[in-house]
Amino acid sequence: LWIAWSAAGLGLCCPAMGQQAVKAAAEPQAQGDQKQAKPSEFLRLVKAKDGSPGAMETSIVRYVPINCGQTGPTVDLVAAVHIGEKSYYRKLNKEFKNYDVVLYELVAPEGTRIPKGGARQSSHPISALQKGMTQLLDLAYQLNEVNYQAKNFVHADMSPGELSKAMASRGESLWTMMLRSMGYAMAKQHKPGAASDADILMALFNKNRALAMKRVMADQFQDMEGMTRAMAGPDGSALIADRNRAALKVLKKQIAEGKGKVAIFYGAGHMSDMERRLRDDFALTPINTRWLVAWDLKAPKKPAEKDADAPKPE
Repeated sequence: LWIAWSAAGLGLCCPAMGQQAVKAAAEPQAQGDQKQAKPSEFLRLVKAKDGSPGAMETSIVRYVPINCGQTGPTVDLVAAVHIGEKSYYRKLNKEFKNYDVVLYELVAPEGTRIPKGGARQSSHPISALQKGMTQLLDLAYQLNEVNYQAKNFVHADMSPGELSKAMASRGESLWTMMLRSMGYAMAKQHKPGAASDADILMALFNKNRALAMKRVMADQFQDMEGMTRAMAGPDGSALIADRNRAALKVLKKQIAEGKGKVAIFYGAGHMSDMERRLRDDFALTPINTRWLVAWDLKAPKKPAEKDADAPKPE
């Protein structure tokens, strides 16, 4: 599950919400240590009306300047999961058309763009795992579905060489981070409600295996913040902190060039650290959150239920 989880992480200062809303959002930071601003939520599970799992959703959180005398920029953190429903990526592609610039993550040489329809198949084990996960969960892969050829898309990440150097300087490797995460996952298994090996086996042999596995994995995703902290260790990590720092250097450049409405499109596991940096380094505060369904967890309707929903002749 750890490996699957890893493969699967302009307007004015006072827009329609008005000056009072921005003032209220900024107030906790103005009070300093007396009242810490509540962190935003970037991924959640929602239940259907009958209490069964309904969906796993990711958020789009909007940030504006704390100083209402300042016009722009507007920055949206668009949290992502790297495998999801095709409808999820279609909605994201529509959303991205509304921005001056979309800063996207991809550990690749500067300026890299993914060809339309996705990159060519790679023999790398992680690539093979991601492909396998999309088939197992009956989902789509982000790099195949998002239109990275859009004119407003700008690469905002580290190159492989830069990431390797950053990890080496921190004494990190993929193995050390994996071991941290495995230790965290093992400790969590003993907590009530945590998914067990039996749950995974039952899901694998379920008649609707894709849905059952999605439900088990979505439950693990709920604790993304805890898993990210475990991977990073006490001093942050190259995979999260250093890559976020690289993304925000590009943000600063885009703002200096006059881009007023910006999206940062990164994995949900990056966003808590990203939010802290927007507050501290850019004096931005969140004002609203919207949600998109990334995984549909509802059981398919039975024939009788479908008939009941059909319009009846008058």
